[in-house]
Amino acid sequence: MNDFTYLNPTKIIFGKNTDPQIGSECAKYGKTLIVYGGGSAERSGLLGRVRKSLSDAGCEYTEIGGVKPNPRLDFVYKCIDIIRREDVKLILAVGGGSVIDTAKAASTGALYDGDVWDFFMKKASPTAHLPVGTVLTIPAAGSESSPSSVITKEDTNDKRGCSTPMHYPVFSVINPENTYGLSAYQLGCGASDMLAHLMERYFVNTACCDVTDRLIEGTARSIIKYAPKTIAEPDNYDYRAEILLAGTIAHNGSLDIGRGGDWACHQIEHQLSAYYDIAHGAGLAVIFPAWMEYVSRKNPAKLIQFGRRVFDISAADESIMISLLIRHMREFYASIGMPSTLTELGIGTEIFSEMADKACACKNYNLGSYLHLDPADVEEIYRLAL
Repeated sequence: MNDFTYLNPTKIIFGKNTDPQIGSECAKYGKTLIVYGGGSAERSGLLGRVRKSLSDAGCEYTEIGGVKPNPRLDFVYKCIDIIRREDVKLILAVGGGSVIDTAKAASTGALYDGDVWDFFMKKASPTAHLPVGTVLTIPAAGSESSPSSVITKEDTNDKRGCSTPMHYPVFSVINPENTYGLSAYQLGCGASDMLAHLMERYFVNTACCDVTDRLIEGTARSIIKYAPKTIAEPDNYDYRAEILLAGTIAHNGSLDIGRGGDWACHQIEHQLSAYYDIAHGAGLAVIFPAWMEYVSRKNPAKLIQFGRRVFDISAADESIMISLLIRHMREFYASIGMPSTLTELGIGTEIFSEMADKACACKNYNLGSYLHLDPADVEEIYRLAL
């Protein structure tokens, strides 16, 4: 086990009847910028409840909507302009990972003299930030208690991440009832994303990390159990609560202590969603089985353990174990409405080489820890995913 220091300062406010607490949390900081996505938060009445809570607490606020999936840099700039012009003291993200990541980027960009994109290109590091609060509406990204933000620069097809302790939200309100309006496809994409967060941490070569292995395996089993149930019974509060808690735990940093992570599949998928604007969870559902097939040729041990402990697979032959694991993975993804190939997503081979090179460049050509990948490896993974 590796040495580690762990701190997660996000206050989690979880459960029914938590929306009225939003205003009192925001009022601790001052004038609030509400950031949200499309019209679903308005139609569901959530934004109305947020505004009322802020007003009841005497907290002044302004707002901006229109965040898109695979959040865009140009919208971050719009948020920064409002923050500076109106002397905003707190950013409140009402939405899922895209909205929260936008708020995080704006929180550091607003107090930086240069271009916020510098942080995502590793040209500079944040030194100051505004606090961010969240009201979660989509169980998926885990951004409600993580230090990470991922933003897309459309004109260059770059999707980049920035992780800093400054990105931890100061509080996150997680009310499962606020996710009832999601479509089955959105729920499936979210479950795929949170399972990927677990597997990125699981597939490492670090010795002596059985405690976190078991925690990851248990959380993965819960996602595999409850995601199809949630889709089948969309108004079942208990199922929603299980999925929301799993998504938060999967990405709050507690499961990678002492072990690190791989994160190759995320970088490989980021190119798909940057170039083709597909849902991140859908892309991960296609990429992960292909990655498993490729890396198992050289390093099958941890995949076999995952198959045994998460899917209860038993076979004497290693190659059969790997084949069964990949089959079970694809069957799970199918059960939650996810695609199984790039072809289903309308993606061909035309720019595999370009995407593979960019995926590796994002990590300075040091992609992956379970098995180091170069651009030729990544291109082969894309081909296995066709």
